[in-house]
Amino acid sequence: MATAQASPARRGRRRSGRAPRTPYALIAPSVLLMLGFLVYPMATVIYYSLQHYNVTQPWDNGFAGLENFRELLFHDELFWQSLWFSVKWVAATVGLQLIFGLALALIVNETFVGRAVSRAMVFSPWAVSGVLTTSIWILLYNPTTGFTPYLAELGLAEHGSSPLASPGTVFPAVVLTELWRGVPFFAILLLADLQSISKDLYEAASVDGATRLQRFRHITLPHLRDAIVLATLLRAVWEFNNVDLLFTLTGGGPAHQTTTLPLYVAQKAVTAHEFGYGSALTTVGFVILLFFSILYLRLSKFGGERA
Repeated sequence: MATAQASPARRGRRRSGRAPRTPYALIAPSVLLMLGFLVYPMATVIYYSLQHYNVTQPWDNGFAGLENFRELLFHDELFWQSLWFSVKWVAATVGLQLIFGLALALIVNETFVGRAVSRAMVFSPWAVSGVLTTSIWILLYNPTTGFTPYLAELGLAEHGSSPLASPGTVFPAVVLTELWRGVPFFAILLLADLQSISKDLYEAASVDGATRLQRFRHITLPHLRDAIVLATLLRAVWEFNNVDLLFTLTGGGPAHQTTTLPLYVAQKAVTAHEFGYGSALTTVGFVILLFFSILYLRLSKFGGERA
């Protein structure tokens, strides 16, 4: 009898000693998807970065080692030019989008007549695709049908010229275009976080005699810190990888003045069919973004206690 009673207990202990398989079975599809859509493409890019691979010249294909990386670091001036423009592009677009996005979020967070319509107008450019955005702004920058003739009448531009054709004006022109599309991203995220701030904090600060600027500095900004850090990081990565807008707006010109590193990768890999060299450029860009993201999150203390 005792033996019969002990037998189920021993079987229970044996079952409890086994590792549970159900959690692994549940996460297996996600792991397989990550391996298929993330790890495998990254491994393929790293592999081809160590190869000479050009589909139009198969007789030259083969193992290259670090030759592609030596070429782009020490002999490719266009790589450094495109990388420098990428840094300027990210700094200008993300910085201005944050400033204007925060300003718009603060405005539409207030209570006034027509607030719903104002919010819809502020957020609507975010729903427009990059190709359609460039089509709209190409028409606006057209020297005959756009606003250039009106600027020429005021002495701010030359008749028959386009801001996209001059090296001196192309950078402000493309930044303005990206601002129109990117500002709503910051406005949406920051407005959502603004609405979570308790009104009691502002009322208590007003009773204590705090001015509007002091309430913004000591209540609003500390509360928005994590949202600002996350939004700027996401937007910086997206702007660094921006291809569609610049490709359709300027094609990287004039004279490679608006060629970002990802656009240079597209020119090398897709147009020139130099997939090995393009993979090396992609690998360098990935390392730069990874290092920047880790450093930015560490310096910003994302997720830490608010002051």
